[in-house]
Amino acid sequence: MEEENEVVKTFEELGVREELVKACERLGWNNPTKIQAEALPYALEGKDVIGLAQTGSGKTGAFALPILQALLQYVNDAEPKKGRRPDPAFFACVLSPTRELAIQIAEQFEALGSDISLRCAVLVGGIDRMQQTIALAKRPHVIVATPGRLWDHMSDTKGFSLKTLKYLVLDEADRLLNEDFEKSLNQILEEIPRDRKTYLFSATMTKKVRKLQRACLRNPVKIEAASKYSTVDTLKQQYRFVPAKYKDCYLVYILTEMPDSTSMIFTRTCDGTRFMALMLRSLGFRAIPISGQMTQTKRLGALNKFKAGECNILVCTDVASRGLDIPSVDMVINYDIPTNSKDYIHRVGRTARAGRSGVGISLVNQYELEWYLQIEKLIGKKLPEYPAEEDEVLSLLERVSEAKKLSAMNMKESGGRKKRRGEDDEESERFLDGNKGGNRDKKSSKKFKR
Repeated sequence: MEEENEVVKTFEELGVREELVKACERLGWNNPTKIQAEALPYALEGKDVIGLAQTGSGKTGAFALPILQALLQYVNDAEPKKGRRPDPAFFACVLSPTRELAIQIAEQFEALGSDISLRCAVLVGGIDRMQQTIALAKRPHVIVATPGRLWDHMSDTKGFSLKTLKYLVLDEADRLLNEDFEKSLNQILEEIPRDRKTYLFSATMTKKVRKLQRACLRNPVKIEAASKYSTVDTLKQQYRFVPAKYKDCYLVYILTEMPDSTSMIFTRTCDGTRFMALMLRSLGFRAIPISGQMTQTKRLGALNKFKAGECNILVCTDVASRGLDIPSVDMVINYDIPTNSKDYIHRVGRTARAGRSGVGISLVNQYELEWYLQIEKLIGKKLPEYPAEEDEVLSLLERVSEAKKLSAMNMKESGGRKKRRGEDDEESERFLDGNKGGNRDKKSSKKFKR
């Protein structure tokens, strides 16, 4: 019983300052999540923290609140000079593996720091460097960045350095340590002060994460709010074995069974996202693709359409499977089973976030069985089968086949795999701005129901 009381402590009881408690309430954070309740007391004491938690568990709050509280304390404790208190620039830096996650983290910092005049800058690829240089000239308190772009600015942006850095956060650390980021990350760690507080957050503890922990954290407290590879209890997980040739019919059947749900569908390739979004739109669904082939502006445009509810189906590659906090996702469909079973954890982590319920459905064809069995082995459970009447599913075959032909024709007209990046953006425009059938979509998506 004591454990339960411990988990439901308020932010105030955990030691968070009143200004920040009010900001939490405005964001709808009425009670701390498990990772927040366990990490905040140590972080507020000034200890280094390693946090292992599932995606969607509230990790951002667990590191943003202590940093903002320390920033306030630093300003209040410092001696005024010429009647003015110091304004500590470059106080904290958060490193993220993706542009979208970096932008979202910055948005949460800005929301939590809205009452204390917080300045925050985002340094990511795909966005004009001159704009970022101007933002750095305003001397932000917090920088949220991807490692490559941060190192670019540390190397050649005049007057910018992190010599005054007090806090470093490595978010999604297991992904920061892949070969794309490792060199930049090591260069950054060489340059920044060793006398700092460091928070490391990760969904999984790998050998590389352990190595990083030994290299850059000092006597850290380890908080484990999840088992090694787990999914949240509020997630309903199911699978369906399907013949490869009928997989699209099963997908459409599932979507028609839950016509008002917000869904994310994962495919293996960038071309696959475009093909599927075109197919679903020709069937009357409000689908939009997002993949690494799109420019940053287009990716954010697609995400904003999805968040705003203008499109209720996001078709994506694994570029979107981590770090995107879209609270209203009801269902995740693994159209293509991931070859790396750990990616499954991150994909289904897009739903059932922060205590809400959600559904994760995997469509497994005859060629993907081995990958699916690896997933069951990883999560330590046998999943129940998704119920579907095969006759009902196959009654959709003619319409789905026609939609696939139209999708293939559209792909061929726009150049298919040989498209240049700018041409890909033009196609994205059609999804973002055209919104054809937007008014009839809900009705259209129900037309298959018996």
